[in-house]
Amino acid sequence: MAEEKKVAVYICKGCGIGDAIDVEKIKEAVENEYKVPVKIHDALCGSDGVNLIKNDISSEGLTAVVIAACSPRVKKEVFDFGENVFVERVNLREGVAWTHEPNDENTQMMAEDYVKMGVVKAQKAEFPEPYIEETSKDILVVGGGVTGLTAAIEIAKAGYNVYLVEKEPELGGWVRKFAKILPGKQPYRELKDASAYLEEKVKEVESNSRIKIYTSTKIKSISGQPGMFDVIVSKNGSEEQFRVGAIVVATGWKPYDASKLENLGYGKFANVITNIELEQMLKEGKLTRPSDGKPVKNVAFILCAGQRDPEHIPYCSTVCCLTSLKEALCIRELDKDANVYIFYRDMRTVGIYEEFYKRAQEDEGIFLTKGEVKGIYEDEYGDLVVEVTNTLLGEDVKVRADLVVLATGMLSSMYGLYTTKEEYPEEGEPPYKHIKPAVPKEVAFANKDKEWILNLQYRQGPELPTLRYGMPDSHYICFPYESRRTGIYAAGCVRAPMTVRDCEIDARGAALKAIQCVELVAQGKTTFPRTGDIDYPNFFLQRCTQCKRCTEECPFGALDEDEKGTPQPNPLRCRRCGICFGACPEKIISFKQYSVDMISSMLKAVSVPEGEDKPRIIVFACENDAYPAIDMAAKNGLKFNPFVRIIPVRCLGSVNVVFIADSLSRGIDGILLLGCKFGEDYQCHFIRGSELANRRMENVQETLQRLFLEPERVKLLEVEISDWPKIPEILDGFVEEIKKIGPNPYKGF
Repeated sequence: MAEEKKVAVYICKGCGIGDAIDVEKIKEAVENEYKVPVKIHDALCGSDGVNLIKNDISSEGLTAVVIAACSPRVKKEVFDFGENVFVERVNLREGVAWTHEPNDENTQMMAEDYVKMGVVKAQKAEFPEPYIEETSKDILVVGGGVTGLTAAIEIAKAGYNVYLVEKEPELGGWVRKFAKILPGKQPYRELKDASAYLEEKVKEVESNSRIKIYTSTKIKSISGQPGMFDVIVSKNGSEEQFRVGAIVVATGWKPYDASKLENLGYGKFANVITNIELEQMLKEGKLTRPSDGKPVKNVAFILCAGQRDPEHIPYCSTVCCLTSLKEALCIRELDKDANVYIFYRDMRTVGIYEEFYKRAQEDEGIFLTKGEVKGIYEDEYGDLVVEVTNTLLGEDVKVRADLVVLATGMLSSMYGLYTTKEEYPEEGEPPYKHIKPAVPKEVAFANKDKEWILNLQYRQGPELPTLRYGMPDSHYICFPYESRRTGIYAAGCVRAPMTVRDCEIDARGAALKAIQCVELVAQGKTTFPRTGDIDYPNFFLQRCTQCKRCTEECPFGALDEDEKGTPQPNPLRCRRCGICFGACPEKIISFKQYSVDMISSMLKAVSVPEGEDKPRIIVFACENDAYPAIDMAAKNGLKFNPFVRIIPVRCLGSVNVVFIADSLSRGIDGILLLGCKFGEDYQCHFIRGSELANRRMENVQETLQRLFLEPERVKLLEVEISDWPKIPEILDGFVEEIKKIGPNPYKGF
């Protein structure tokens, strides 16, 4: 039971609210029905309005206030009255006054409903207590390449201790094998010496007392949760254990297997090599043909070797063009008489590297042309001949070369480490058809023999989940370093191909996320996107039926389970999305400020007039995209139907079927669920929430059949934040559909 609270309501007349709505009438209705005091003010967000509320909190002992004013998405700091006062925001400005006809009966009813719903929510909400444990603020960095070294340096500079684990005997990663790296500063024309660059970075790491380095070391296991990760590492047969608060995964990349490129001569002709093999030659400063040791004078580069090809790597590795230009310049530095031919499908020098491209173009010994390689063969002298068609010259060309270099692509080090059967790519089934499995299905889950990287002790599997192209999955646009394991952040080429410079930038971002994580979890707070939320799900396990829906559907691995299938929560892994809450058929999961009783009581506060002329539609709108889109529609002067009542939810996945059943059984005419885009290019902030809500529609259909109601009364639509111009069409269109179906027969019961 929620504790008894002292609630007061404050209604703002500013920003056109008082001109569109009879606030006195709302005051009278709320005071009569809920017996709570209501005050009206011209501008609640001004100093006078804020002081009015603060004084009442102090003098009246208020523990909850309902602010009926602007959207809850704005002025959060203004209406923050401390952790001992629950604040419920009612959206009268964007949600009513700016989007509906002023002084209209339907607009007035809408405003009254929203304020009543706000009062009920304030009455039902409980004060959450943070999940506080003794946590560690040390951070584990996995991988000792450029990304891992940079992350360790930045974390240590910020005053945190670092455990740096590298499986190789030396730090440095791939850069240790290179002669030169791309320029890292303006004007982005001059190559940098890789050894000097790396030596400086390694020296900085080794001299920092906050960084403990493990080389020739592998991770045996990682268990626990953010702030409390217990790590066991293994080196030369001995083990060591330590605790960290967060993890940065910087395990880098691996080259695509060139033996699959027989059509380009690899494995068939000794003088066809990969860009990685060329790097070794450049490092040694000796350019000779593998076949006979003769000096190399003519080198042909074939770009996109196996890339942007559905049979090999369907994506562009972004840095191969730049790497080829770098290697071409290195060849010219070694031998001014050498000639370099670069055949590309498209030249992609991303970001700030256009000047570097120009420098290569200016070199008279480097010939660049767009074209497709038709074939490669050896002539009678043992030289390679490359046939190229569709060139910029408008004619086919043949080039004789001592050496042909294939610019093969980059795979994430996580590629092939499928942690669950759900992730394993079934041939022909989206979204996994884009890249072929690294290992056969029959051995993909033989955990005993597999060389895992993190060895997570999670029920959901030992590695970070990956989706397309075998890269760790995250909501790339909104928070690129996130993985589906809270407190574990991917950086560098493990999550996307990138240059050394971009790896450094990426490492800094992931380091900041790891620091943010250890500081938040020490206070019992969650990380992005509900940053700072201390409310977490509580499980009434006495009624649990071990159906495993919550443990299977949680996108973040927050729930383990015992041998019976009973969920075992790890609160600090939880992102507070409420997907487990929405999944539970027994309604045993609840938050202090988001419960079945609360939402059901809010639904009961909605007026349901009898007859056909005033239908009632409940809209469950995701707070991350759909609800902001509705706000943006309001700010841009768009109007929509007054018969809808919008309830923002943590995620569409947090909508329990019982909400729909309760709504329909008391006469609500239609339910519209607005969630993020799901599927291959999903936009859900909680990975799978809207997708799971869509799957649960089967259960909704069962509910409708049980109530003898039309299935069209419930609808789910995908809405991106940029879809705000479509909001009137979406809402008005659904209202018209419901009008055609007719009123809910349960009205009046």
